[in-house]
Amino acid sequence: MTITDAVAPVRHPDRFYIGGEWVEPSSDATIEVIDSGTEQLFFRVAEAKAADIGRAVSAARTAFDEGPWPSLTHAERAEYLRAFGPALQSRADALAQIWPRESGTIHAIARFAAKGMQKDFDAYAALAETFAFEEPATPSLGGFGLLVREPVGTVGAIVPWNSPHGLIPHKVGPALLAGCTVVLKMSPEAPGAGYLLAEAADEIGLPPGVLNVVTADREVSELLVRDERIDKITFTGSTAAGRRIGAICGERIARVTLELGGKSAAVILDDADIETAAATLAKAECVMTGQVCSSLTRIVVTRARHDAMVQALAESFGRVRIGDPFDQQTQMGPLAVQRQRDRVEGYIRKGVEEGATLAAGGRRPDHLDRGWFIEPTVFANVDNSSTIAQEEIFGPVLSVIPAADEQDAVRIANDTIYGLNSSVFTPDPDRARAVARQLRAGTVGMNSFRTDFGIAFGGFKQSGIGREGGREGLAHFLETKTVILDEPPERYRDA
Repeated sequence: MTITDAVAPVRHPDRFYIGGEWVEPSSDATIEVIDSGTEQLFFRVAEAKAADIGRAVSAARTAFDEGPWPSLTHAERAEYLRAFGPALQSRADALAQIWPRESGTIHAIARFAAKGMQKDFDAYAALAETFAFEEPATPSLGGFGLLVREPVGTVGAIVPWNSPHGLIPHKVGPALLAGCTVVLKMSPEAPGAGYLLAEAADEIGLPPGVLNVVTADREVSELLVRDERIDKITFTGSTAAGRRIGAICGERIARVTLELGGKSAAVILDDADIETAAATLAKAECVMTGQVCSSLTRIVVTRARHDAMVQALAESFGRVRIGDPFDQQTQMGPLAVQRQRDRVEGYIRKGVEEGATLAAGGRRPDHLDRGWFIEPTVFANVDNSSTIAQEEIFGPVLSVIPAADEQDAVRIANDTIYGLNSSVFTPDPDRARAVARQLRAGTVGMNSFRTDFGIAFGGFKQSGIGREGGREGLAHFLETKTVILDEPPERYRDA
């Protein structure tokens, strides 16, 4: 497909959704979205500049300060969240085309994207009935107390390119239920899901300014973070970018939630079956071509079982079918962009230079001369202090790290600046629980890659601040207010 015949999968790629309208951009600057599997132009969208960010923030601020949204009941706002589901389902085919082309995810997974978004919006809508937005409390000096949880205000939501549709509901959903208004900033590499969400918002009649959607690069995006009219930033992306955002928010005491990088460990106990563990880990790493912040990329196993684990992983990766994301036989697609493949290849070279053993993969597939493809890769005898064991690669590269015993395996697992995810492989749930309590990570699974936004998702240490998903995720879009009255208001008098 050439630049002249590229067909956009969204209705208004040349505009932004601001104040309930599709508005013209302030400049003629555009962003080219490249198909990760073909290296050809997919479509082109408008690029937001300073004036566009300012206009979006103004719309969100006005909608919060003067609009009806914050004064609606939680049940009324929940109805809008539920309406997103059918509107997104009607765009399921478009979303299933967008995600593989923007990020490399295989179509077999992408075809369920709209259903996942609907499920997440519905889950937040359900919290309108169960979350304690107001509850009585007993003041220490007498009277009648209320603990009230009110919307934090205007929210700047920044999502990355690897799984924007999966992250959007966990930022927009709880923010809207809380009563906040939102400026959603999409990444230049993967703006499509944001446009589809804006189309859905337009269709369901979301009040003007409650949701605003723009696409911008990092320099212009920083204006959103710095704008004092934005009360809270919720960001998912690299730890390096998170440090910058956190510092800016700290300067003006803005609220912030950061879901950042990871270098998560799978701790293989001596009673775990090596073949099963290897097959499970290899399969999980091929999902989204390893472009998952919570990937289990450090495989920690006792030295006596190290070689067996390496061999099993290499054999599992050797059977992976790499290719066209839209081929139903494909098990792993390309990386999202050229610079990401360059980054992954750089880490593979670094691993070899620092003395790790390249046991499998590490090359571009011979049969694919277009697209940002890389073979799934296994390194053996990895020193946990090495670059490939300590830095997030964001690609299908596993490091097998030998440990002296279980205690040493836990030490190695915790020896990282990150703490996003982890897993314990053992048939014994009591052993799994005991080890899980020792791991410094936001999630610990058993015998597989497991995360659950329905409970809570987020990290320890430099993997982030705060949690997304469920009740914990909603709480971050609320401010707590103490109200002390002389006597109970009518609704509490009979309680």
